[in-house]
Amino acid sequence: MPAKAFFDTNILLYAYDRDAGQKREIARHLVASALSDPGSYAISVQVLQEFFVNFTRAGHADREAARLIDDFRHWTIIANTYDLFCRGLQVRARWQLSLWDSMVVAAAQAAGAEVLYTEDLNHGQSFGAVQVCNPFFETGE
Repeated sequence: MPAKAFFDTNILLYAYDRDAGQKREIARHLVASALSDPGSYAISVQVLQEFFVNFTRAGHADREAARLIDDFRHWTIIANTYDLFCRGLQVRARWQLSLWDSMVVAAAQAAGAEVLYTEDLNHGQSFGAVQVCNPFFETGE
């Protein structure tokens, strides 16, 4: 079953950043909704890796990061495969994105997601069937 939405790393990080103000509240709401309807949301192994690195770099314990990642495992997880990498290279060539952003877009496409929640790409931009939604766009943050 295709995912309704795909989360980029920054959304997950904001959900647990006590200093993120309104971004934290918005991200927490999105994550809570996703945890209550796990079959409709997706992430990738890349997102999990980036979350772990940045969350622990911010001073959180490895075990706290692992506990959160264990919660995220209920969502569809797109694996880093050779085929996904090739798809990411195609995305990069077509839309001139960084490799890392291309891999997130490719993973969202592989998940069948309609929406990619991120603040790293242009709000409203479409990559095939995937449309970018910056949930903080209206806040001006």
